[in-house]
Amino acid sequence: MVIFIDESGIHKQTGHSTSSVVYVEVKNLEKFEVKLKKIEKDLKISYFHWAEERWFMKNKFLSRIFNLDFTVKVAVFENPVKPDAMLEIVFQHLITEKTITSIFIDGEKPKWYEHKLKKVLRDKGIAIKKLKTVRSKSEVGIQLADCLASLIRYYHDNPEEKDAKKWFNKLKKEKKLSFELLVNQP
Repeated sequence: MVIFIDESGIHKQTGHSTSSVVYVEVKNLEKFEVKLKKIEKDLKISYFHWAEERWFMKNKFLSRIFNLDFTVKVAVFENPVKPDAMLEIVFQHLITEKTITSIFIDGEKPKWYEHKLKKVLRDKGIAIKKLKTVRSKSEVGIQLADCLASLIRYYHDNPEEKDAKKWFNKLKKEKKLSFELLVNQP
């Protein structure tokens, strides 16, 4: 099992802000990557990044991902002030599986940060061979995590927005969203 982690909305530090951190679980990485790359090829995009796409392309991409074999867990943070602490909360509460082979986290972080997160898992009794921070263009799983983190954050900020509501509800209906943790940070 491989896990991809991405966050959305950590850039806003004042006023009301919502951030989401998603955890996308994939059991068969090779099959998943082939199918996701085909979606991107069919849509004539080299990679998917939520912030760079209009709703027209977001809708097309989202309509195709439900055929992929994945599940997602999310932690939604209201008024986050410590983005680094958010990942620790995710590691403590969302990662419960013992058979994880690799975890890929969006964004390049220092090695000491990777070691710190590995220790959080070891303290829970979860041994992981590979925990690596990567750039989103290099991993299609991170691109899916980016899409879902952004969608869920956008939905929580705009719950009546038609497209966001439709896709968030479909995630729940199709049982792709397996866990949602709401955290209100002071």
